[in-house]
This record gives sequence, C-alpha cells and structure tokens, in this order.
Amino acid sequence: MQRVAIARALVNDPEIILADEPTGALDTKTSVQIMEILKQISKDKLIIMVTHNPEIAEKYSSRIIKVLDGKVTDDSNPYKSKEDKNKDNKKKTKKPSMSFFTALNLSLNNLMTKKGRTFLTAFAGSIGIIGIALILAISTGVQNYINKVEEDTLSSYPITVEEQTIDMSSMMENMMGETNQDTSNYEEGKIYSSDIMDEMITTLSNKVTNNNLKELKSYLEEDNNPIKNYTNAIDYSYNLDINLYKENTEDGIVKVNPSTVMNAMGMGEMIEARDNSSMSSVMMSNTDVWMELLDNEGLLHSQYNLLAGNWPKSYNEVVLVVNENNELSDYTLYSLGLKDQDELEKKFKAMQKGESVEESTQTSYTYDELLGLSFKLILNSDYYTKENGLWLDKEDDNKYMKQKIDKAESIKVVGIIKQNPDTVAVSMTEGIGYTKDLEEYVINKSNESEIVKEQKENSDVNVFSGLEFPTEDEKQEFNYDSLSTQQKMAMATLSAEELSQMMEAYTENMNSSYEKNLEKLGAVDLSNPSSIRIYPKDFESKDGITREIENYNQKQRDEGKEENVINYTDIVGIMMKSVNQIISIISYVLIAFVAISLIVSSIMIGIITYISVLERTKEIGILRSIGASKKDISRVFNAETFIVGLISGLLGIGITILLTIPINSAIYNITGINVKTMVPPVAGVILVIISMLLTMIAGLIPSKMASKKDPVVALRID
Repeated sequence: MQRVAIARALVNDPEIILADEPTGALDTKTSVQIMEILKQISKDKLIIMVTHNPEIAEKYSSRIIKVLDGKVTDDSNPYKSKEDKNKDNKKKTKKPSMSFFTALNLSLNNLMTKKGRTFLTAFAGSIGIIGIALILAISTGVQNYINKVEEDTLSSYPITVEEQTIDMSSMMENMMGETNQDTSNYEEGKIYSSDIMDEMITTLSNKVTNNNLKELKSYLEEDNNPIKNYTNAIDYSYNLDINLYKENTEDGIVKVNPSTVMNAMGMGEMIEARDNSSMSSVMMSNTDVWMELLDNEGLLHSQYNLLAGNWPKSYNEVVLVVNENNELSDYTLYSLGLKDQDELEKKFKAMQKGESVEESTQTSYTYDELLGLSFKLILNSDYYTKENGLWLDKEDDNKYMKQKIDKAESIKVVGIIKQNPDTVAVSMTEGIGYTKDLEEYVINKSNESEIVKEQKENSDVNVFSGLEFPTEDEKQEFNYDSLSTQQKMAMATLSAEELSQMMEAYTENMNSSYEKNLEKLGAVDLSNPSSIRIYPKDFESKDGITREIENYNQKQRDEGKEENVINYTDIVGIMMKSVNQIISIISYVLIAFVAISLIVSSIMIGIITYISVLERTKEIGILRSIGASKKDISRVFNAETFIVGLISGLLGIGITILLTIPINSAIYNITGINVKTMVPPVAGVILVIISMLLTMIAGLIPSKMASKKDPVVALRID
C-alpha cells in the first residue's frame, strides 16, 4: 500500500489513484484482492494501474494501454481531439425528421375532422376522372363490338385466293368511272368518250392470272409461318363434289348435294354450264345448302348457339343450321328432301302456264325429327362400273343407284345450331355444315377406288373410252377403225341398249384429258387445292396477312419464280379500311375535351389545399416549435393532397363502373346492339395514379407556402 500512497503523491490529484504492481512480487490471487479493495475505497475515483497480468487488465479496466521499451504499442481507446469528438457527436446526433407515414396519419386525422368537405373535394376532383373513364369505357365497348363485327364479317368475307383470279379492284374503279385517260390534251368545245366498257373488258382479259396454290399451301403449312398468327382459320377447297342422297329410296332417288332443286325448276342447265372461274364457283356454292364449317372450334362456338344434340366429332357427323327465328327456308327443305321436289316442279310448270298456284301450308319439325336425319355418301367413282372392258356411267340407272345408296356410308345430323344474337355475320345462315374431315375422307376414298387406280396406272389411256388421250391441238372423233380388236369383238356381242351406252361413253370422253378424268372421279391431290380461304382475326390482322403475302411474293421474285407470285382481291378491306381510325380519332378528341375538366378540378383542389393551410396555421407553428422542419411541413400537406387524389381516383372509377350498367341497358334499348361498356383494368389503375399526381402537383405551391411560415408568427394566430 506504500506504493499506492507514493503514486498518489506523484500524481498530486486526490481523484486519481495510481496503482503499481511490483514485478514478480504478487501472484494473481493477491493482485485480484488488491483490485477489489481499491474498487471499494475509491468508487468515484479514477484508478490507473500498472500491471503485467493481462487477466486483471481485461477484467477490471475500461481502457488498456500497452507499453514496450517506453513506447505505446496499443491503446484500446485512443485519444481524440475536440474536432474529432465534435464530428463524432454530429454523426451520432440525428436530425429529427417526420416520416411520410406520420404525415399521412396527421393529414388523415385532419381530413376526418372535415368529412363533408373532404368528400365534396374528392367528388369534385373525380369529375374529370369520371369523364375520361366513361369515354374509355364506351370506347372500349364500341371497339370490342367493332372487333367482333370485323371477326364475324371476315368469317363471311375471307381473303380468298383462287386458281384463276381477276383484279376486281381495277374493274370496280372502271365501273365507277375512275379511268386512267389523259385529259391534258382535251380541247374546249369538244366532247370526248370515256371508254369504261373497253377498259373493263381489257382489264378482264389482261388481269386474269393463275396462282400456284400448291406452292402457297406448302408455305402456309410451315410450322414457323407468320400468317398463322393473324388467322382464325385457313380452309382449302378442291374441285370436288360431295355427293349425298336421301337415305330412303322407296319414293325415288333424291340427290341432296349438289342441290337438284334448280333442276326441278328447269334451271339446271344454267348451273351446269360452269367452268373454273371464281364467279361460276360462287354461283354454284350459292345453290348448295351443304357447306364446310370453319376449321376453328372456338370461333364456331362463339358465332352459333347449340340448340340440340352436339357438335360434329368425326367426318360422318354434320350439324343443321337454322336461322335466327328457328326457321329453314323451303329451298333448304326441298334440297334436303324434307319437301317433295316433284311438287315444286308441278308448281313451277303451272306458273309458266299462267295458272294459279296454291300457297303451301307452313310445316314444323321437332328437334328429334331433324336429329334423326341421315344421308348416304356416294363417291364420284361409285357412279361407274366396268362392263365389256369399259367404265360406264350408271348415275341414271335407278336400280344400280338404289343398290349403291343402300350400301353407302351414312352421314348423320348430330346437332342443330343457330346464329348467336350477338354475332353480326356468319359464314352460313342455314343448311348443313360439315367438317373438313369429310372432304378429306372423300378425297382419300376416291383415290383408293379401282377406277382411279386404273387411270393413274395408264396415264396415256382414257379409261372411259380405252383410247389414248388427244394432244392439246388435236380433236378426236369416233372412228371404229381406231378401236382395238378386243374392243371390236366386245361391241359385236352387245345389245342395242348396251351399244348405245358404250357409244355415249366414247362420245362424252373422247376429248377429255388425264387431269379432267381424275377431277371427274374425285381423285384430287390434297396438296393442290383449287382455292384457299384465309380468315383474319380482325382488320389489323388482315393487313398483317397482306404484308406477309407480299413478303412471300417478293421472295418468289427474288428467286426468279414469277409463276409462284400470288394475286388476289381484297374488296372488303377497301371498303372497311378507315372504320377503326374514325373510332380512335373520336375517342381521342373526346378525351382531350374531358381532360380540361380534369385540369380545372386539380386547380380547385390546389385552392382548397391553400385554404387548409390558412386554417392550420397554428398547427404549423406548433409543429415547427417542437422541431418539425420545413420539409416536414411540406410533407404533411403533400400527404393530404395524396389522400384526396387517391380518394378522387377511386371514387371516379367506382362511379364509372356503376354508370356502365344503365349505359349498357340504354344502348341496347335504343339501338338493339349489345355493346358491353367497361373500364379497362389497366386504364383504371393509370387514371387513379394520374389523379394522385395531378392533386399532388396542384398542392405543391400551398405546401411550399405552409413550410415558409414563421413559427413565432404562426403561434400568435388564434
């Protein structure tokens, strides 16, 4: 303890105790006892101890300084100057700040004390939002309706590419008097001719082009074909008749497809006089009540309602299409054999003679009766049978045809459908709809028939006459000497009737060709259609298809394959091109007008916010006096405008959604069109954000003014 006393004398400070441990004199236990005594006798004094024992130093000291050879080697708490201490204090001292959540809470409490004014302010701010949202809702409903109209219309008027096509656009321009004649040399006082007819004839003669549909079909069926992204369906048609007969032959043979109704009226020769032109094909398709359904199940289900039964699931199943009033025209009933064509023929002849014709009574059918309809499928090759080495046409032989029909495959009506009331246009309004599987089945079965195989094995010989096909410039006439010995011997054994049939076969097929024979027999190449119908999703997609076709054409030109360039006419596109643009322009103009009200309401919110600043002047002084900064004050009022903007936006969208209910009803009652107005979800979110942004911008100036108020002056205001 003597060393301690000496140390205190040396330090000369009663508040400091300097303890020095004799080197090697004390063990650890003794040193610990001494330290405990020092702690008890000097609770409020600074103890500085010199020791060689690190355990004691770690246990009792708050600062350890290590010295070696008179130099400090380590200090657990080094000395810092006043400047360093001030810097550390500044770092440790946080400036008081108000969080945005706190500001929101303060503003919300203030707004809740003035609920009526807050609601009126928010409602006033929502008027502009309601206006824009209503325009967007109506525009969206109308646009969706137009898109549906476009889709339905294009299902009736697809982009069609025929084997032979005419530039209908040029022809229409000529018919409308839009000629390309040069009028610069016209003299005053003279009348000049406008050669519309000559130009139309020239157009028809020069604009007829052939399309390589085999190459186009191959291109369309590629996996990465971009045209598929724009289409609802792509249908391929072939020069093929699907021959169908009424199942019951007891009352006679009735052919239901191709339709024979016009034959009963004495107009069959007009229809039979057809060629490969597109106009003739259209005329023929208009007389038939059997049509191929679109190869798009989703689109079909949206365009038609299923009344009874089910949709076709295989090639031998079809659906009956009735009109919007659940009716079938008498033409359809005659075509399907539900009404007697003989009666129609009698009425037509009576009409020609000037005799009075009694009106028919209206008939009706139950769903079950119509679902029980079944027809018999006859292939083109089924009409021919081989006799005496030649294939003879037996279509007019009733006994032969009855046997064929009885054994033929049945095609059954499995469903009844009608046009959806919301659908504007459909591909077929009434008749029988079959799937593409039936067409492919007929083609494959025809190619497997014996007569087709024989013709393909002898491509130079006509199976109907046994003679070689003539060349293009050669026209054959029947010559007995041109027959083979076998054919002459066969003819000698024939009866007069059989000989007449054979001569008729020779005459009808003498100038035929290999390709015509195959077409006649229904032996069609599935890779080479006669026409291709491309159904766009909408008019924008139609433009995409036309671009891709032009890219296809350019590729063919670059490769030197001009014969593969595709030509087509898009009349519907010409007529309907600007519809979407008009709707968009009207919508943009209306939005621009309503946007003015949105700006006015934002200015009003700014004024109301300024009034709130004046009302809360004393509150501003209190906040500033307890340490709130200018930024905190601005944050409070910005939070208030944020809340008002949010309420305005949500209120505007909510009111608009409620208003669409009576608007939809009013539009339907006035126009009969089921337009479903709706606020697009994305647009609704954007409008709410715009409302908040505009109100916050409108509140910037008042909040800035609030932050600049002198707290001393603010506290004095009552």
